Amino acid sequence: MDSPPQSKKANSNRGTKRIQNPLSTPPQKDAYTRLLSQHRSSKFSLYLEQYAKDSSFQKEENGPGPGNGLGPALGVQSDKLNIPQRKKDPVLCDFSDSSDFSPSSLKNVGGESSLSLYKEKLSSRNAQQECERKHGASDWQRCGQRRDTTTSQDGDIESGEEIGCLKPGNAKKHQKHQKKNKDFNGDVASKEAELFVGHLKSPKKTRTSVQEQDKVKKSKKKNPPKQPEEEKNTEILKCGIDAQMSRDRSPHSKDKKLQQPKTSSISSPADKIKNKGGRGSKKQVFESYMTSEEVSHGLKRGELIQGQLRINPKKYHEAFIPSPDDTRDIFLDGIVARNRALNGDVVVVQILPREQWKVVRNDTDCEGTSESETQAENMIRTAQKKTQSRPNPDVIVEDQYSDRDKLTTKCRNMSLSDTGEPLEDPAAARYNEGILQKTAKVVYIVEKKHSRAVTGFLKFLPDKPFAMFSPVDHRVPRINVPLADCPEDFSSRPGDYTNTLFICRITNWAVDSNFAEGQLAKTLGQAGEIEPETEGILIEYDVDFSDFSDEVLDCLPKNLPWTIPPEEMKKRRDLRNECIFTIDPATARDLDDALSCKQLPDGNFEVGVHIADVSYFVEEDNALDATASRRATSVYLVQKVVPMLPRLLCEELCSLNPLTDRLTFSVIWKITPEGKILNEWFGRSVIRSCVKLSYDHAQSMIEAPEKLFSPEELPAVDPVHPIDEIHQAVLNLHYIAKNLRAQRFSGGALRLDQLKLSFTLDKESMMPQGCYVYEYRDSNKLVEEFMLLANIATAHHIYRKFPELALLRRHPPPKAKMADELQELCNQLGIDIDLSSSGALHKSLNTLLGDDGYAIARKEVLTHMCSRPMQMALYFCSGVVREEEHFKHYALNVPLYTHFTSPIRRYADIIVHRLLASSLKCGPRLGLSTDEVEKQASHCNDKKTLSKRVHELSTELFFGVFVKECGPLDSEAMVMGVLDQSFDVLVLRYGVQKRIYCKTVAGLSSFHHHKVGKKSELTLVWTPENLEDSPVEQVISIFSLVEVQLQADGAPMKYKAVLKRPEDGGS
Repeated sequence: MDSPPQSKKANSNRGTKRIQNPLSTPPQKDAYTRLLSQHRSSKFSLYLEQYAKDSSFQKEENGPGPGNGLGPALGVQSDKLNIPQRKKDPVLCDFSDSSDFSPSSLKNVGGESSLSLYKEKLSSRNAQQECERKHGASDWQRCGQRRDTTTSQDGDIESGEEIGCLKPGNAKKHQKHQKKNKDFNGDVASKEAELFVGHLKSPKKTRTSVQEQDKVKKSKKKNPPKQPEEEKNTEILKCGIDAQMSRDRSPHSKDKKLQQPKTSSISSPADKIKNKGGRGSKKQVFESYMTSEEVSHGLKRGELIQGQLRINPKKYHEAFIPSPDDTRDIFLDGIVARNRALNGDVVVVQILPREQWKVVRNDTDCEGTSESETQAENMIRTAQKKTQSRPNPDVIVEDQYSDRDKLTTKCRNMSLSDTGEPLEDPAAARYNEGILQKTAKVVYIVEKKHSRAVTGFLKFLPDKPFAMFSPVDHRVPRINVPLADCPEDFSSRPGDYTNTLFICRITNWAVDSNFAEGQLAKTLGQAGEIEPETEGILIEYDVDFSDFSDEVLDCLPKNLPWTIPPEEMKKRRDLRNECIFTIDPATARDLDDALSCKQLPDGNFEVGVHIADVSYFVEEDNALDATASRRATSVYLVQKVVPMLPRLLCEELCSLNPLTDRLTFSVIWKITPEGKILNEWFGRSVIRSCVKLSYDHAQSMIEAPEKLFSPEELPAVDPVHPIDEIHQAVLNLHYIAKNLRAQRFSGGALRLDQLKLSFTLDKESMMPQGCYVYEYRDSNKLVEEFMLLANIATAHHIYRKFPELALLRRHPPPKAKMADELQELCNQLGIDIDLSSSGALHKSLNTLLGDDGYAIARKEVLTHMCSRPMQMALYFCSGVVREEEHFKHYALNVPLYTHFTSPIRRYADIIVHRLLASSLKCGPRLGLSTDEVEKQASHCNDKKTLSKRVHELSTELFFGVFVKECGPLDSEAMVMGVLDQSFDVLVLRYGVQKRIYCKTVAGLSSFHHHKVGKKSELTLVWTPENLEDSPVEQVISIFSLVEVQLQADGAPMKYKAVLKRPEDGGS
């Protein structure tokens, strides 16, 4: 088992050193040469001798002129990589450190002499390398080590930076890495051979004069590297084969001005190495983007793919875009492949060659759930030891600012087997071992949907004109911020700002820089406080929480208190005398829906859904409309709401407050007690709500049908309508809703209920005093059924009237591959689940998983598993999606659906109201085109996704505060997912999900991962409390019950789940 990760303090120190050292110290010696001198082996020496003989033989066979310079062994390897060979490339080696190995000095030296010189140089470095290693930092550490995701105890990446060169004083902290490095040495020999043999150059790049080399030396001395990776990357030898490939495939050239890549260009690892230049020059870290014309042609020809980028928040080096064929997502490995795109951006990607595709064990790994790929040792060992239980693929380890891993992967592909023979074709081997997942690189950003604003902390860099901004979100790069943009006393008193949270906006990210450039937008306050953290979340997710402008407020009614104009009353159906009421959360202030139910003489019912007529106040194309369109949705935080509309509208004029005349849009049905609709009516109306019921009030009425409620038990009620009338209406609605719900689910609908955490807050401080899992009860279901019915009816009406303009909402079916994987896993777990349709899945989920007290918990875990293949529901314009079968809403199992019932908080509903009014000839003609409706639909999709994420982050924030103030908190937890070094649990008492990393579990002596088919298990071996006892084994698999303790983490507002030792000796 690998040694436990370093403490956060150590990581923090190393992260700081990584920033400062490369910028303030002279370049180090050749890191690659040090690596070779440390990892000498007899196999490597024999290989070099064999290569010398092969080179000599080739030279005698081909003559002194330019011939086929590739030795037999190398030729085989090149064939494996499908690299085109040119017969005119001479066998010459160019070492990046020109002070040690100058191409010009080797120009007239034969193959054996070159190798002799190389070996002699390696030997001369041994003493120096031994001295350096005694200072406590291994070569691997000096080259820069990526912080593994397992260093995080709360499921988030602790840091997105490399660990730079270490001070001698830190030696003790890192001695435990030395042993791991020694184990790694044996696997590196084959890498060394490939690197030495493979790094050849073309004639143009080897004919460098001595004077030119001297100039390069001087420039290196005068211009120390300004980027942290430059020093390291230039120490990697340049591969001539790859240079040849890059000349054939890539437009970039070291000796030419950078050009934009062509559509057909494929970037190999060597492309990126080559673009990094010498120590004294600016390297090109990223490829230049294609032109819009190239992208357009590439998309039309099917050579490029467009999609929205999704970066794994727990493993920031992994990113994905959806596949056009709705199979496995396309994988983007590392920030170089992302090419400066951020999470949520719409990008165009180019698929990489097949040999660079990723192999995964199952389709869930296609979403970045496996962890072993973060270990370079495992990568190389997998290629050499095919008998291991877990075939580790061509999965690439990516430092945030390094592409060294690309070379490592290629080394493994070309490494020699124990017999000295080349391995079989890696692509074929990988295909046999697992599932191939396409990989790609970004060549163009269509739309920067990420706000480019991020919260984080400032770090002072001595003797630099800028400070380093470290984002809290590790999916965003570090940012250089000019000191002039920092607080005035930051340079003199940087320690005062250690815990200060800032907002920084990215202004530029150049192709030749690992870091973005940016400006501080705002100082938020101290990290760990709710309001600064909340403001940071809102800014980062581009939520406009500013005050509404005067221009917007001018669009509101001026004469207050406002009353309905008489001429408007004449145009509407007057329902003010009907028994109409609202049912909402107790704290709700934007009441946009009301219900009515009246029994008819024939035994049927007249049921009405009455929705606030927001479109009456928000006229098309004015400043208010533009702002509402831009905000698109209200954003709900734990302690407050960021409204889409000014509060005068959303809390007063539009809100269906009790005992007040309000304008509404109504849909009224004649319906049987069994829920069969006999007729329906749409129109504008006026209502007067008789009471504001909470879900608790309605639930009490449902649970006590015979009870006579007193006025003290309810809010103020309109005396025109007695409490008994309201109570009976609620009971009638409940009865009809139960029948509607039964019909819906028998007809194939699906509901995936997930646990929702709610809080009780102190009224003054707004700090959490308690938390509980929100219970979804019959009163909630009552309201839901009639809102769904109204939305479905409205969708059919507006689509019938406006087949090219209707704004609808569709829900695509789950991803087939992932659903198949889940089906196979459930079969192995002995769970009878049917994923063939939404209805079949719903029926499966509602079959109790056991008859003990944990059946509900198992259902929650299974629901979470079933949510993974599901896709997001989307707004769309009916005139854009031509095939009607794509209109379908999978979960509801209905052909047409839209949103009509929440116009106070959703702009999509306002558009639907306008369509409805226009169709009924009771409103102005809609001035939107098909493209404009589709554009607005897309924007609403984006904003809805962001608002959902903001709500989740707000909940996490408050729960983190609650754990800190009231913890530690003990709870049972059920395992909901098992990876190779960690597992996810559902904390049953609080409904939160946390990841537990095996390396961080105290008292654990070792752990082992085992997988049979799709079923993954971890065996945890606990050190016995008494030395006389034998170790305790605990098996972790899906549905396992464990005991956890939630504790405050070191980071502000963060908490972690700590696994407790099993009491009964196992699980």
